[in-house]
Amino acid sequence: MFIVLSDPAIYEYEGVPPPSVERLTEGFRRRENRLTPDGSGQLLNWVVRLPSGALTGYVQATILPSGASYVAYEFASRHWRQGLGRASVGTMLAELASAYAVHTFVAALKARNLRSMGLLTHLGFEPASAEQATLYEFDPSDEVLLVRPAAKLTL
Repeated sequence: MFIVLSDPAIYEYEGVPPPSVERLTEGFRRRENRLTPDGSGQLLNWVVRLPSGALTGYVQATILPSGASYVAYEFASRHWRQGLGRASVGTMLAELASAYAVHTFVAALKARNLRSMGLLTHLGFEPASAEQATLYEFDPSDEVLLVRPAAKLTL
């Protein structure tokens, strides 16, 4: 995963690559308990592989006590625009709805990240209402909040 997450294209809009294999490993170990840092929610991560076994990225869910879940993902740029993100995120949404009773999916992203916006829109996400933005403590300075009810889940 260090090689996958060291792709500078991933960080065009935010974040930085892992500084070392050791720091990445340390971060993975902290997440092994599958709890958010404050212990109030679940933090789930899935590595995404090609049929060959090659790593492509990961999908992540932070399930809140309310039954909503933030979703996130990162894929190496050489795997963009091949349907892997749509399939992987879509599969995660289905798993969250069926196995974890998630009723609402939430995604925050940089407004200028049109690639991610397209992926999420394709999966049925829509701009959050002002009420939802308040509920999910969202600051719209340079980001967009998208939501999607699990009840509309069709893959």
